[in-house]
Amino acid sequence: QVQLVESGGGSVQAGESLSLSCAASGSAFRIEAMGWYRQAPGKQREFVAGMARNGDTRLADSVKGRFIISMNSAKNTAYLQMNNLEFNDTAVYYCNADLFDSEYVPRNAWGLGTQVTVSA
Repeated sequence: QVQLVESGGGSVQAGESLSLSCAASGSAFRIEAMGWYRQAPGKQREFVAGMARNGDTRLADSVKGRFIISMNSAKNTAYLQMNNLEFNDTAVYYCNADLFDSEYVPRNAWGLGTQVTVSA
């Protein structure tokens, strides 16, 4: 079983930056892609950024030009650099991974989330 643990959340003022990390651990697995989602109070969870093993990346329109996703495949870790944060970025940020487990069965895993609060 694979576990995803996010870190790096916190409270900042608008215009400041935060960096999130997501580390995957567990029995033998191969990560194919990692991504970040967020859920604001009273809203549905939404896609923020994703990165495939081959380096392809995708960003939500709302964060393009401000957020950068990266991944260290050797460390099974994904990062989300969030710059010029806005009040509307306030949410719980969740890490997600598409992977093959030790028996080569495709799986999808979620972290427990980390809170990001941006004050106007």
